[in-house]
Amino acid sequence: MDKQILRILERDARTSSAQMAVMLGKTEEEVDNAIKEMEKSGIIRHYKAVIDWEKTGKEQVIAFIDVRVSPSRGVGFDDVARRIYKFSEVHSVYLVSGDFDLRVVVEGKTMRDVAFFVAEKLATIDGVLSTRSSFLLKRYKVDGDLFEDPAAEDRLAVTP
Repeated sequence: MDKQILRILERDARTSSAQMAVMLGKTEEEVDNAIKEMEKSGIIRHYKAVIDWEKTGKEQVIAFIDVRVSPSRGVGFDDVARRIYKFSEVHSVYLVSGDFDLRVVVEGKTMRDVAFFVAEKLATIDGVLSTRSSFLLKRYKVDGDLFEDPAAEDRLAVTP
């Protein structure tokens, strides 16, 4: 049941316990208790909304910074990752496979803000060997939510 509750909440965190109980064939109390336990144990970290910031008119620049790191003995990549995620500009930090070790998602008001962050803050951290920056141009899908107007589909349907 826990996995089913998590999937429902992941899709829409506003789904009530009563609605989930009906969907899962459980009592509202069972659903509430399961949710409280998952919150207490840290499985459910918090609830949030997926925002289309472009529609708000808020100017922002999102960059994906790939970081090559020299891991420290005994702490691996964790020490550098901790130093990076403490910056207010940092939205997310991931350990990844491939040519780079960490993927850092950074938000700034302008490209200059992001460039300053990379040059003056990120690149100067001990253990950071190199960086590669890519900038978000357009969102199509985030956490399962489409950011395109379905009416914008202009292709003709293919029929047999």
